[in-house]
Amino acid sequence: MVAQSVSNNIVLKRLKRLPFASSFWLQMLFILIFSLLLFGPIINLLIWTITEVWYFPHALPTQWGFKYWHQVFNPYSDVSGSLLTSLLIAVLTVGVCLLVSVPAGYALSKRSMPWRVFWMLLFLIPQAFPNLTVYMNIARLFYGFGLNGTLLGVVLVHSVHGLMFSVWISVAAFSATDPLLERASRNLGAGPFYTFFHIVLPQAAPGIMASCIFVFLESLDEFTGTFFVGAPDITTLPLLLYSASMEGNYQIASITALILLVPSILFMVVIHKFMKPEMLAKLGK
Repeated sequence: MVAQSVSNNIVLKRLKRLPFASSFWLQMLFILIFSLLLFGPIINLLIWTITEVWYFPHALPTQWGFKYWHQVFNPYSDVSGSLLTSLLIAVLTVGVCLLVSVPAGYALSKRSMPWRVFWMLLFLIPQAFPNLTVYMNIARLFYGFGLNGTLLGVVLVHSVHGLMFSVWISVAAFSATDPLLERASRNLGAGPFYTFFHIVLPQAAPGIMASCIFVFLESLDEFTGTFFVGAPDITTLPLLLYSASMEGNYQIASITALILLVPSILFMVVIHKFMKPEMLAKLGK
């Protein structure tokens, strides 16, 4: 009887541990699947960047090397020129969006502004329709003005897409500023321009900087608008990546994608520093 009760206790203890063990292995399986979905494409991308020969049925490349890196960074390659063009367009797009979003963000941060909600929603209209439809119609309009295939046309079409980020984030940044400091500056005799540039704008600078980063990354990765408005005269990195992929040159396409991925990761770290919780709470208010 004693031996039987001891064995029963052992069995009960094992049964109690089964749910915990099964739960643990289910969690590990979920983490593994999630990791594969998240990092699998990036690992595959990194493998292709250092691959020289890889064909079916081999699970891994049969020849490794940096031959295609030398081709990409060759002074006479298309990648160098496309990278410079992409950076120039992104910087100009940020400048255009700043010219609009800083005054618009400051004005729309005032709840007393007439038709405030309407003007804020107006900047969301391009996002309410498929990008393909919007850019096809923009390309048709630009053709009548001779802007197709020009740097100015590409910058303008990128700005249409980037204004949503810059304006809405700028509104949140200006809404998070301390109105008492602005009022105190005016009461002490400072003019509106002095108050704006020396009191209000420095407080909103982190949010505006974050909006600039969002616009820069959006412009750097933009493909559809550049394809319809700029191609074939304007070639950016996303267009080059698309061409390399269609030609089956996966090494060049992977290296180009990695070049586009690096600034996105670096700027996301910077955005995490600038985007404060109190500013994010003002989005949409």
